[in-house]
Amino acid sequence: MFIKIYLFFFIYAFLGWCTEVVYAALTVGKFINRGFLNGPLCPIYGFGVIAVVNFLMPVNNNLFLLFVGSIFITSVIELITGFILEKMFHHKWWDYSDRPFNIGGYICPLFSLMWGIACLIVVDKIHPMVSELVYFIPDTAAIAFLAIMSIILLIDLIATVNTIFKLNKKLEHIEELSAMIKKSSDEIGENLAAGAMVLKGKIEHREQAIAELKKANRELLEASIFGQKRLFNAFPGLKSTRHKEALKALKDYVLKKQ
Repeated sequence: MFIKIYLFFFIYAFLGWCTEVVYAALTVGKFINRGFLNGPLCPIYGFGVIAVVNFLMPVNNNLFLLFVGSIFITSVIELITGFILEKMFHHKWWDYSDRPFNIGGYICPLFSLMWGIACLIVVDKIHPMVSELVYFIPDTAAIAFLAIMSIILLIDLIATVNTIFKLNKKLEHIEELSAMIKKSSDEIGENLAAGAMVLKGKIEHREQAIAELKKANRELLEASIFGQKRLFNAFPGLKSTRHKEALKALKDYVLKKQ
């Protein structure tokens, strides 16, 4: 039974990724590799459909209960996922704060209703076909497929997490350099305002230091981190809880270079 459930996870994670890509193409007009991972999988969809199917299949003939239950389950999963990702990586990956009656910016009624409708379609139309396919696959072939996909998923997860940690470190450096530039500029301004001509040499030295700091900041912005551009495209509403200004500057720079 575990083998079948695991197959369902990968199938729906892939179908979820396809859904995100189509949605992005329709709204943005181009291909965007959506999702947390680099590969064509959105695990939240896999977990969501498995939860809905397993918990709500006994009431699949009652559309109202199925709809309400789907809204509750998917909303809880989205809320928990968003909260955990933010606490782990100090970034808010999506933000519904501008939507009415949102909870923490993680979930909102509009998208919860959309998930409920999507689940009705999945349970009634899609899952029967997927189940037929899954139960047709021999266990030996399924195990081999799942072993390969698990390794790929693990590698992708490690690479993605590593990218995020490097990004956070980069944001920290950008913020430190920006603070140093501001401090030096303020000191020059204060000396000039006080008419401190005797400090001309010191001011010239500080101006040179500021120029060097700006150069270092520009080089830091230009430094490539594998996957950072994909993350910015995949999560256009990405916000840092620790380095807001640095992330905005980096996003603006990276996306402008596209």
